[in-house]
Amino acid sequence: MTVAPSPQATFDRADWSSAFRNVGQELDGAVEPISGTIPAELAGTLYRNGPGRLERDGVWMHHPFDGDGMITALRFEGGKAHLRNRFVRTEGFEAEEKAGKLLYRGVFGTQKPGGLLANAFDLRLKNIANTHVVRLGDQLLALWEASSPHALDPETLETRGLTLLDGVLAPGEAFSAHPRFDPGHHGDARMVTFGVKAGPTSTVRLMEFDAAGALVADQRRRFKGFAFLHDFAITPNWAVFLQNAVAFNPLPFVFGQKGAAQCLSSKPGQKGQFWLVPRSGEGEPRLIEAPEGFVFHHLNAFEDAQAGELVVDSIFYADFPSIGPDVDFRQVDFQSLPEGQLKRCRIDLSTGAVHTELLEPRCCEFAMVNPHRQGLEARYAWMAVTERERGNDPLQAIEKLDLGTGERWLWSAAPRGFVTEPVMVPRPGASAEDDGWVLVLIWNGARGASDLVILNAHDLSEQAVIPLPLAIPYGLHGSWAAA
Repeated sequence: MTVAPSPQATFDRADWSSAFRNVGQELDGAVEPISGTIPAELAGTLYRNGPGRLERDGVWMHHPFDGDGMITALRFEGGKAHLRNRFVRTEGFEAEEKAGKLLYRGVFGTQKPGGLLANAFDLRLKNIANTHVVRLGDQLLALWEASSPHALDPETLETRGLTLLDGVLAPGEAFSAHPRFDPGHHGDARMVTFGVKAGPTSTVRLMEFDAAGALVADQRRRFKGFAFLHDFAITPNWAVFLQNAVAFNPLPFVFGQKGAAQCLSSKPGQKGQFWLVPRSGEGEPRLIEAPEGFVFHHLNAFEDAQAGELVVDSIFYADFPSIGPDVDFRQVDFQSLPEGQLKRCRIDLSTGAVHTELLEPRCCEFAMVNPHRQGLEARYAWMAVTERERGNDPLQAIEKLDLGTGERWLWSAAPRGFVTEPVMVPRPGASAEDDGWVLVLIWNGARGASDLVILNAHDLSEQAVIPLPLAIPYGLHGSWAAA
């Protein structure tokens, strides 16, 4: 692993695809760095979620996003680290463990054995709890955006079961897997999140919780059209959604031919729409035409009061990236998929005009700012990027980007390492925005196992590399909970 990668470096598909496997162990024990030292000031827990079971009885998931959720917790204290991992014991997971085979279809295309007859008209969805994991009050929540969260014990990771958050949610109500954490724009810190009931007219429910987990704000807004929303952004005054220009034809899902997500398609020549929802609950949402492209994730948003603009930084794709029914995800042609590029949209709140600027042409994903700057103008972003400067490949490097000057710093795991979402952790009491660490799980193709790498957030120099006695498939989202 090097700080200055070669521009000619290429990846080996066997190294990349070797991460797709079942997790066969649930561990609990100390782990130590093979190089460097763990900062003594780093005190808290890195939680990660992602698919931990990708095959049952010889049947592979069609898409890794259909795999059962597994939580990894790395706890840091006094320069030491402790690893624990546990599957989320959902009702579907337990049923399939007992049966020893797939009993449910997957949203992203996984079908039960038995062909069309076994899958047609079976519209049940297994809550796989595999997308994100966050701390709220005394509970750890494993999130899957199509249904209710699962509550876990934050220390042992024992599954407590589905939670409706003290009656806030109706049974089965959608609860986003991408909350945003307001650092205190209006006093105390809050978790801001949403749920979507999609249809010809879609309803978005915006919820805000205090640090103890109590609901402190709640509103519902209705919008025309089918809403596909994975992420959103917040500022002190706005919740910012980007409704992609997509259509949903459920018939192939109903007749057992495709997964529900495979029934989404872009609307050629049409643009998406920004939905700006006042967090106060007062006044009507602003609807503003968005640039062409498809967005899964936003970096951040902030209000430029002097210019009268709302600024939204997002990762845009030229089209909706999807894996077809006949494609093995382990053999996917990266060059056939559009690359994600970080763009800045400046929305003039008086005229509705949108000016778009390309911030990072390099293919990127999973971008974040210092959590203390969430909803405010930030100078720096940290993100996962490809080793090559142009084109689409697996993510193999971590980039720090100065959003003002365009200066870049790069740390690379290439040629045999592959990165997941970086999590920036500020140093306690730090005044500089980039004073802290970046924590990132790496798939180490040479070892056939995972490493946890701690980088200095300022210059991306290696602070420590901790080899884990565990092979963790590529995950989705994670979070940091301070001690």
